[in-house]
Amino acid sequence: MRYENFTMGKGFILLGLTHQRNEQILLFVTFLIIYLLTVLGNLLIIILVRFDAQLHTPMYYFLSHLAGTEIVYVTTTLPQTLAHLLTGNGVLSSIRCMLQGGSALSMGSTECLLLGVMAYDRYLAICNPLKYASAMDKKLQHLLASSCWIIGCLFSMVNAVCIFRHSFCGRNSINHFTCELQFVLKLACGDIKRTEAILNGLSAFIVLVPFSIILCSYSCILYSICQMRSAAGWQKAVSTCGSHLVVVTLFYGTIISIYIIPQSNLYPDREKKIAVFYIVVTPLLNPIIYTLRNKDVHKAMSKVLKRHSFEKKP
Repeated sequence: MRYENFTMGKGFILLGLTHQRNEQILLFVTFLIIYLLTVLGNLLIIILVRFDAQLHTPMYYFLSHLAGTEIVYVTTTLPQTLAHLLTGNGVLSSIRCMLQGGSALSMGSTECLLLGVMAYDRYLAICNPLKYASAMDKKLQHLLASSCWIIGCLFSMVNAVCIFRHSFCGRNSINHFTCELQFVLKLACGDIKRTEAILNGLSAFIVLVPFSIILCSYSCILYSICQMRSAAGWQKAVSTCGSHLVVVTLFYGTIISIYIIPQSNLYPDREKKIAVFYIVVTPLLNPIIYTLRNKDVHKAMSKVLKRHSFEKKP
């Protein structure tokens, strides 16, 4: 069979989650509600951290950055998905595909790096409490957070440039509901082994370096907790690390499901079903996980609500 090349201007067709009109409308309503709740939940965390003095600590500073990545991530992916579900038209220009895929990859990479930084922050707070304030000062906080954003953006740009320098063959359809760059690469013509080697190497760095930091940090934290004789200190250490561990488990569990567990031709829609979890569900769960049993956030929220109700009184 002879395949026809298509250029950057021709664009791509996203096959989406379903072709049934009733299911598309149901998914549109569901995803719209989740998108609004996700933005509001993460925005609430950023506002509380910004305006409540008790939350002006490194842990909440990094948490506000994590919330920012979630807002950008869902805003990059879900509005376009909602438009496709509403219109039933999955056509996406190549430029928009590159921007969407690159932005989503940038935010995912930044989140991965931030999780490593947050684990290191917890290590310093629990294992070196006397040196914590001087070690994790404002300058280091800004440096670590900005480095995560910059590295995430550079990683995404390299991926986008490497993929879109290829020409593409055959049908320009992607069996997904967002324009993920790894699926775009599968449509490329010619030899893509060098590109795959470069991207796999960079991906391994982005994923494994933070994961190694997380493992080392929590190994030290576990050892330190086992040495604690105070029940109050043990409970405080567990409570400050529990939420982060749940988020890390969700994040890396998804990566393992996609990249490590072997793919099967019997389930061609497996990747996009897993993608529903990390694109739609996880950004909504993260603010809930961090605030559900967090007394500091509850106090900050109570202050804001009391202040708001007081201002409303005549």
